Order: sequence, then structure tokens, then C-alpha cells
Amino acid sequence: MANESSEGLKRVTVSMAEDTFRALDRVVTERGFDSRSQAISEMIHAHAAEHLGKIGTEIMAGTLSLVYDESKSSLLRDLSRICREHVHEVISSQHVLLEEEHVLEVILMQGPARRLREITNKLITCKGVKSANLTLSPHLMPPLHAKVANPQ
Repeated sequence: MANESSEGLKRVTVSMAEDTFRALDRVVTERGFDSRSQAISEMIHAHAAEHLGKIGTEIMAGTLSLVYDESKSSLLRDLSRICREHVHEVISSQHVLLEEEHVLEVILMQGPARRLREITNKLITCKGVKSANLTLSPHLMPPLHAKVANPQ
């Protein structure tokens, strides 16, 4: 049952098995949370973002981490082409050179969750991509280009 507190927060009582409780305390300690409540709130928030992302219509920000073999002849061209096709969703990318001609690329995106997953699927199927991991968040970036009523 949820109760409202004076700070606009909701209070929930949770019961859990002893081993789950110990695991929670380890997470609180290892990640440096101030409290169990903060840890549980963060976990629920992350799970809700993942669930909303599966629904697909929710506008979300996302980071896509790719690891690929840059020695594959057409891979860089294919990755660039896909990003250009989705220029409204792809905000920026960061490349980190790894050992043995591998690259870690982190791509920042924003848009409908379904579209971000489609972009991820297109990128991961390119020959030479070793792995891809999309992380979604319902926290959006502010508009990059504000509309100006009377440009001067």
C-alpha cells in the first residue's frame, strides 16, 4: 500500500527473501547509494524505462554501445550510412580504438523507443559488428535547436 509523504514522495513497504535483502544491501554498499530506498527507486526507474522502451511509442534518450572490427572493408561506410538515414535520432558518437583493429563506438540517440531499437538492429547486423547494447532512459535531452519566431 502506498502512502504520500510531506515531500511529495510515495512510501511503499516491500517484503523480500533474506538472500534478496542481503543482495540489496550489497548493491547499496558497492554502488554507494545513500539508502535502500534510493537503490530500489533507481532499479524500478531503470526497469520502467526498459518496459516503456519495449512498448515502443515512448520518446526516450538512448546510448548504443557497439564493438566492431574496423578492418572489415565496407563496415565503416555501412555504419555511417545507417546513422545518416536516422540523422533525426542520432545525436552524436564517440569512437575509442581498442586492440586488434577493434573499435568501441558509443552513439547517443533520442526518439521513439521502437525507432531506436530498429536502428540498433540495423547496426548490429552489419558484417564486422561484434556486439551492441542499447540502454534507454525516459529522461530527454532539451531540444538541440530552439525554434525562433523572428530570426534576425
